[in-house]
Amino acid sequence: MTLFADSSALVKLYATEVDSKLARNLVQVNTTMISSLAWVEVPAALWRKNRTGDLEVVDVLVLAQWFAADAQGTPTTSPRFTSLAVTPAMPRQAVDLVAKHGLRAYDAVQLASAVAARATVGCDAFLCFDKALRAAAEAEGFDTGVPVHGGTSEQ
Repeated sequence: MTLFADSSALVKLYATEVDSKLARNLVQVNTTMISSLAWVEVPAALWRKNRTGDLEVVDVLVLAQWFAADAQGTPTTSPRFTSLAVTPAMPRQAVDLVAKHGLRAYDAVQLASAVAARATVGCDAFLCFDKALRAAAEAEGFDTGVPVHGGTSEQ
């Protein structure tokens, strides 16, 4: 199965949080697509964890480097994820998703990216741990079949 993972799910792959094990298991056994927006959102979330005292600077540097290697590849390895560039059509669709579902701006771009992934490769599963974004993804016809134990994420 191909699934789209938003930044709230991706952060759980690198920093231990509620549902990290679930996210890691799902990503490990599925082809995973991400928005290139996550290239900024995930390190931002990791640095936020440093500011709140949850991660040391050295840990953030290592985790951000691991994420970058997984998202973009290295000179010797291919990317772990398939990244979708944000196209000019995605922000336009995100505006509609904001109006329809009351999403935050970047959550709407994440969902617009998933919609594009569905149209191009048949990606019908959406992994996120933000309740509002998950509800919007379900309303847009995505399978989000994992329980969410936390509240909202703050990407």
